[in-house]
Amino acid sequence: MSTVTTSDTDAVLLAMLKARYGDQWNIRRTEHLWLATAKDPDTDNAPTIVQPDVEAFVRELENPPPRAGRPSLLSSSWAAAHFDQAGDGAYVSRRPPMT
Repeated sequence: MSTVTTSDTDAVLLAMLKARYGDQWNIRRTEHLWLATAKDPDTDNAPTIVQPDVEAFVRELENPPPRAGRPSLLSSSWAAAHFDQAGDGAYVSRRPPMT
């Protein structure tokens, strides 16, 4: 007889959430928290959702709270004119280093 553990249940729920919301959110699970990060950095909604309870987490995925502040300055037109995105959250200046 096999027993189903909490981690097994969480793994199944995580896979289901990624299948349902993965086009809009990067979703992961820690030991105690459900986390989602918006794939669109310019979203008008909160860019991150963190909840300990999966039901509250899904409610916020379905109806995200509004953004509390402005989008990152790195997504502004000025930053786009001066930097190239080298990776997720990493930017490289187009200007040569000063000597």
